[in-house]
Amino acid sequence: MASMVAGGSDNAPKLEHRGYNRGLILGLTMAESMLLLVFCLLLVAAAMISAERNKRYEVERKLEKVEQQVAVLEKKRAEQAAEIVLLQSKVVSGDLSAADKAVVDKQWRELVLAKQTLDSMADQGATPADLQSLSKVAAVLREHGISLATAPDAVNKLLASNGGGNGMHDWPPIINLDDAKKNYFQSGSAELTGTFAQLLSTTITDEIASNLSLYGANIVEVIGHTDEQPVAREKSNLDDTIISAMDGKLPVSALLPADNAGLGLARAIAVANVLKANSKLKDATILPMSAAQLILPGDTVTSGQRGAVEARRRIEIRVRGRTAPVAVINAGAAPSTNTQ
Repeated sequence: MASMVAGGSDNAPKLEHRGYNRGLILGLTMAESMLLLVFCLLLVAAAMISAERNKRYEVERKLEKVEQQVAVLEKKRAEQAAEIVLLQSKVVSGDLSAADKAVVDKQWRELVLAKQTLDSMADQGATPADLQSLSKVAAVLREHGISLATAPDAVNKLLASNGGGNGMHDWPPIINLDDAKKNYFQSGSAELTGTFAQLLSTTITDEIASNLSLYGANIVEVIGHTDEQPVAREKSNLDDTIISAMDGKLPVSALLPADNAGLGLARAIAVANVLKANSKLKDATILPMSAAQLILPGDTVTSGQRGAVEARRRIEIRVRGRTAPVAVINAGAAPSTNTQ
């Protein structure tokens, strides 16, 4: 009996103490995962609904604005319709004042002229859209001081100036008169040699006139360059004589510069006076300038080159268009008493 009891205890079913396996996603149960997924979907849906709501508000705002514009146009249309009815009634009844008849006749002529203009444009292949484009072009031309009447000439000059070069970078050539090739000036002097004066009056003037015409320019810059040899003079008289020399009241020989800047300017004035006297350049403004000893041939700044260097003693002539003035000089102002 005891053995049966003992045997019975051995054969008793064993209880399962482990729980059933649960499905896990990133450490979450299926229920928790589903809740998280639903929450994310709700966030996305809320964002989409908000975006759609903003779009609807924007559309409603635009619609309201358009409705206001339509209301204004409708009001104008109604007013114009009333005016038309009133005019028609006056025309039918013959009850038009002299002023009304003049207005009607004027408007009728304008309508007829407008129709004739449109028909003429249509015959030439133009459209109303071309008129709108032309108005934009006219506005740009006015900003640059060009009227529609003179626009064809301006365009032709621009095309001519770009015809043989590199487009917008096709600048007028610089005329370089090198003293090393011919003795244009006496040493340390601004007086021209006879050969140089003859060359300026003929070949050089013709070349300048050609450049002025080709590039539509009206300014001639005459720039005097010197070498770095010091000028053997202690005092300059340019402050007292330079204006009179420019006006031809004094000969160039009266200019006594005391440095290379003054010498370059005096030589530029001598050349400018010869050019101004030529009738071929009567419509151009001649401006003498000095670069002194600063600029080497090839447009580089010198780093110091003492002594007489003939290749650096030269006159450069270039043409350009007139720029807009940045200030107005009062010609009647009292002269300054400042002495430098």
